[in-house]
Amino acid sequence: MKSSTRYKAESGKQKAITYTVGGSLVPRAGLSVTSPAIAHPVALRAFHCNPCRGVVFALSLLLSIQLQAQVISLDSVLNVIEKQNPMLQEYDSKVKALNTYAEGAKSWMAPMIGAGTFMTPYPNQMLMDERDKGSWMFTVEQEIPNPSKLTASKKYLSSKAAVEEQNRSAQFNQLRSEAKAMYYQWLIAEKKISVLNESKQIIELMLKLGRIRYPYNQGSLGSIYKAEGRLGEVQNMIEMTNGEIEESSSRLKSLMNMAPDAQIMIDTTTKISYEPNQLIYDTAALSTSRSDIRQIEKTIEVMRLNQRVQRYQARPDFKIRFDHMQPIGKMPTQFSAMAMVSIPIAPWSSKMYRSEVKGMQYDIEAMQKGREAILIETRGMLAGMASQLNRMKQQLENYRTKIIPALKKNYQTLMLAYEENREQLPIVIDGWEAMNMAQMEYLGKEQEYYNMIVSYEKELEK
Repeated sequence: MKSSTRYKAESGKQKAITYTVGGSLVPRAGLSVTSPAIAHPVALRAFHCNPCRGVVFALSLLLSIQLQAQVISLDSVLNVIEKQNPMLQEYDSKVKALNTYAEGAKSWMAPMIGAGTFMTPYPNQMLMDERDKGSWMFTVEQEIPNPSKLTASKKYLSSKAAVEEQNRSAQFNQLRSEAKAMYYQWLIAEKKISVLNESKQIIELMLKLGRIRYPYNQGSLGSIYKAEGRLGEVQNMIEMTNGEIEESSSRLKSLMNMAPDAQIMIDTTTKISYEPNQLIYDTAALSTSRSDIRQIEKTIEVMRLNQRVQRYQARPDFKIRFDHMQPIGKMPTQFSAMAMVSIPIAPWSSKMYRSEVKGMQYDIEAMQKGREAILIETRGMLAGMASQLNRMKQQLENYRTKIIPALKKNYQTLMLAYEENREQLPIVIDGWEAMNMAQMEYLGKEQEYYNMIVSYEKELEK
């Protein structure tokens, strides 16, 4: 008995898979299909008979998963920048170099050795005795620096590394602020894309309705052209916003030292908030939080340690010398041992380091005044920025709770009237423009608010 399978598909209905046995249809128990369409049996057989297609399908699916953009949070961006940015790695190498220099600060000068003749007569001279032939002379000489000078020099060189560490913190603060600004710009651009896509759908709907009504003299041709123009403007704004996203992506990848073709995506659920409870700042708190202030303090400390090095120039250094004379003639073996000490307090030698100490003190006083001026300016700047943040936050709240909802209701009312043939298309377009403009202005204000937060946190180094 010969049997064959019959496939039948009807849209929107449940179909039973049946067998044709002896000219009659017999349903197959337990099998049913709810899909509106079933592939042709030849296509199914071709797929099952060719295993290469299954492999190609699996590989393409795996490749599409790998090519998906990696969603990266703001904290992850900042961590990657701190670890991989070449500008910061440059400071790390400088710190290591200064620490290495400091390790050799307490080294002595290399010893000096020499060999020659001692009391040897010139050739063709008449010698009265064998003792007049002179001697061979061997010399060893070693300078012994003052230990206090070596200790002061080591502390001075070690303190330079702390200055570079604060310079690194200041550089990281700059990069962190730039990364935050790019991340927030991307976040706002994603919101703009969402608003623009919604606006595009609205304009397309209005354009569709206008084209349907025009043949029945229920709309004007100029209204249709106006809607087409607005649709083109929305498309241009979408392209421009996509360009901003590409720019933010490129700059973030550059800051993170990633490959240009790497695929990344921000976390669009990121919430940015500002806590307005820190409105009073004293100079002590700012001096501990700002790396540029700490850098000035470390530089002042370096100069003070250098002052100590210069003051210790008034302390003497030492030198020892040993000479050995091996006679050429009949003379006894001789030696000479000598210890020497410098006298740096002599007037003709002390003027140099005394001037250095006095000049450094003036430089320290100037840096202290500069530090004080920066703290006062920063305190006033932070107070003004905090006030602006509060005002901008209130403006955003007004947009979110009053302006945009009112204009949205206005558009919806006009659109409903237009659908009921009680309003004209240009009036609906004007209502949509007012709502769309308010939404874009809100996003622009929100980006300004985020940029102000970035500047505010940059001053606080948060």
